[in-house]
Amino acid sequence: MSVDTAAPRTRSPRPGPGTGPLLRVEGVTRHFTVSGTRIDVLHDCTFQVERGEVVAVVGQSGSGKSTLLNVLGLLDRPSGGSYVFDGVDTTRLGEGPRSRLRGEGIGFVFQQFHLLERRTALANVGVPMVLAGVPVLRRRARARELLEAVGLGHRLHSQPHQLSGGEQQRVALARALSRQPALILADEPTGALDAASSTVIMDQLLEQARIRDAAVVVVTHDPKVAARTDRVVELVEGRTR
Repeated sequence: MSVDTAAPRTRSPRPGPGTGPLLRVEGVTRHFTVSGTRIDVLHDCTFQVERGEVVAVVGQSGSGKSTLLNVLGLLDRPSGGSYVFDGVDTTRLGEGPRSRLRGEGIGFVFQQFHLLERRTALANVGVPMVLAGVPVLRRRARARELLEAVGLGHRLHSQPHQLSGGEQQRVALARALSRQPALILADEPTGALDAASSTVIMDQLLEQARIRDAAVVVVTHDPKVAARTDRVVELVEGRTR
C-alpha cells in the first residue's frame, strides 16, 4: 500500500512514567483452528511504539489488522512471541491482571462508536469510571471536562440519536480518555465519517498524544489518515513491514 508521507506531524516527546517504548511486540504469531483446520493470521510480527507516538497500521482486508489490534488491546492472546506493555510482559499474566491492565492503561475507539443508546453523552463518557468505582461527583466532573475538551460542552445531555456521526465519535473518544490511558487504540475511527468529521477526530487523537504523551495506534485504510501519523506499520499477509 502506498502511503503519502508528506507534511509529517511535529511532536516533542516527553519522558513517560516508565523507561523504553510503551509497547514492544516481538515475534508475535496468532492462529485459530476452525473445523479442525489451522488458520495462521499473524506471522512473526515485530515492532514497538514509543510514548507520545502516533502509529498507523495499514494493510489489505484480511491482512490481520483487527487481530493485531485485539492482541495490543489485551482482548486476545498471541499464539507465540511476546507482547510487553509498559514494562509488563503480558503473555505471562493471568486473566485478572490482564483485565486490570487493560482497564487502567488502554482506551478503545471503534468505527461504530458503541455508545449506550438510552444514555446521555455525559453518562456514556462516565461508563469506564463507573466500572472503576470512581465517585459520582468526580466522575461527572471528569466526563464534563473531557466532553468540553473535544468540543461537545454544549451536548452533555444529548443522547446518541441526537448527535451526528462525528459528534458520536467524539463522545467515544472522550470515553476512551476517561481513565487517562497510556495507550489509545483506534480501529478505523474515521471510516464512518465525512471528511470534515474525520479531520476533527484525527486532530483530537494527535492532540491527546501531544499533550498527554499517550501512544496512539490507528488501524486505517485511509492514506490521508496514515499520512498524518508519525510512522506507518504495514501488515502484508500477517507480517509486519
